[in-house]
Amino acid sequence: MPSLPAVRSRLPPLPRRVEGGAGQGRFRQTQAWLHTWCGLWFSWLLFAVFLTGTLAVFDEPITHWMTPEHHAEEAAAAAAPKPATADRAQRLAWGKAYMAAHHAGAPMWELWPSDADGGGSLTAYWFDEKRQYVSAQLNPSTGQPMAAIPGRGARATLGGHHFVDFHYELHAGAVGLWIVGIAAMAMLVALVSGVITHKRIFQDFFTFRPGKGQRSWLDAHNVVAVLTLPFLFMIAYTGIAISGATFMPAPRLVHYGTGDAAQQRFIADLNGGLPERSGRAMQVPDLEPFAARGQALMGQPVRAVVIDHPGDAAARIGVYGWNGEADALRRLSPTSGMVAFSAATGEVLQVRQPGGAEGGTASLAQSAMGGLHMASFGGWAVKWLYFVCGLAGAATMATGAILFMVKRRGKHLGEFGGATARVYRLIEALNVAAIAGLAIACIGYLWANRLLPVLLEQRAAWELRSFFALWLLALLHAFARPPARAWREQLGAFALLCLLLPVLNFSTTGDHLPAQLRHGDWESAGVELGALAFAAFAFHALRVMRRRDRAASVSTLASVA
Repeated sequence: MPSLPAVRSRLPPLPRRVEGGAGQGRFRQTQAWLHTWCGLWFSWLLFAVFLTGTLAVFDEPITHWMTPEHHAEEAAAAAAPKPATADRAQRLAWGKAYMAAHHAGAPMWELWPSDADGGGSLTAYWFDEKRQYVSAQLNPSTGQPMAAIPGRGARATLGGHHFVDFHYELHAGAVGLWIVGIAAMAMLVALVSGVITHKRIFQDFFTFRPGKGQRSWLDAHNVVAVLTLPFLFMIAYTGIAISGATFMPAPRLVHYGTGDAAQQRFIADLNGGLPERSGRAMQVPDLEPFAARGQALMGQPVRAVVIDHPGDAAARIGVYGWNGEADALRRLSPTSGMVAFSAATGEVLQVRQPGGAEGGTASLAQSAMGGLHMASFGGWAVKWLYFVCGLAGAATMATGAILFMVKRRGKHLGEFGGATARVYRLIEALNVAAIAGLAIACIGYLWANRLLPVLLEQRAAWELRSFFALWLLALLHAFARPPARAWREQLGAFALLCLLLPVLNFSTTGDHLPAQLRHGDWESAGVELGALAFAAFAFHALRVMRRRDRAASVSTLASVA
């Protein structure tokens, strides 16, 4: 049996006595351990979630850039004389007649008669036999279904919504949602432990020492983390809260049971509940009187009229409102107004004012958290604030992961025994692929949008495959090349892809940045200016890396001499 001094010599050194006692010192040491390892193992996934979530803030401009065929249609529609279109009453009558003739057995009809000004398109939606949400565009002047023009179809794409879906479910459905939820919990743990670990966190915020190696990485990590600390707490907490019914399913399962039918009842109750079918037939009544009464009660123009159980005497008619720009500026909760009627008697069953929520204060709080998480309030100023804070949050994850290896490049700490060198190599490669490789995959997704044939079958899926294929190639490249070279080569590829994106757009569509600025197409111009800004950042990072490598070479030669 080893002696007591021998055993003690193998243990990690006790923490130094600090102000407040050794207990506090040990506690801070355990929090530092938790911050390091919890942050490292989740940093790659959290970086991906943060970067794609940040891009998702501008999903509509990205979608606009990725559907250039719509630009020409919008310009032609704006230049053409406005055809005479029908009023809302006539549009609703056409929509009802179309659904009765073609989809009478659908369990739900949803008619979008016009835009908030009474013009625009006329669209019908319904659930098919697989409960898939499908739609048909009707001519707002005649009510007839509008056929697609052969050879002029817009390219199929997920557009910016790809980034929305990826950042909260990784395109993996409920499994992806759970993975992201667990990562968000780990992020809250890393944030709390990070605050406890850094005794001088707010002093560190004003300290950045460039060109100091490990010290510079730590300063950068502290600065971006402290700068965005309230944002990081808010975005992680609200992200978990808005999916609370999924992460805490026990009450739902006990009350509703399992299976698709139970899930549908749960969703229906969240939206005010649905009446049971009566089994007695009744024609869907004229919808305009319901739309007019609903508009008066909720104080918003009519966005949609939804008929549940059409053709049954227990049918319910819901009238939903349009949220205006002023509404979005002043309300956290993004819900619009809604009024529900009994189709048989015209009785008002339910009224939800704009910004309200069914289910009381808890539902309203969840709705407000959803608005807070998705930046659905405050207009462009809040979107840009979220974009900047999101990039800073991604930088916090990236600098933390890089700092872990910078600390260990010159000195092995032996955390993994004989496998330490191999684990360090794995972490180096994952750092490159998760940070630079993901950036390449994101810009490559835009390149795929322009390079894939417009009428390619399953085109949207091929764009998505391009994204993941590029990311996988970046991972293989990171393992095949030495870490320093892998960083330079992937950053260089990213910079070139960003720099040449406007050239690619011009060569494939004829559209270009000066024309976008001249025509006031700020959504397309914003995407291409953003790409150029990312290219400038990547080139600057490459320049710093080359300067650092030259300085290291000179230092090595001097020491040899």
